[in-house]
Amino acid sequence: MRPNRFYNVIRIGPVKVGTYNNGRGQTRHTAACTAPGCGFSTDHRDRSAAELTARTHRCDT
Repeated sequence: MRPNRFYNVIRIGPVKVGTYNNGRGQTRHTAACTAPGCGFSTDHRDRSAAELTARTHRCDT
């Protein structure tokens, strides 16, 4: 299986939002925090949902 290729990546604070195609041919959007020790990430069907999650995320660390 080929690894995910992220495109259309933006950064909102410490969170990066990227788009990829999963193994079933669907377009998915991921929001992942890049702060050390945070470990926050989510997967969404809509780009707007991923961006909203990135804007409202607050790190506990």
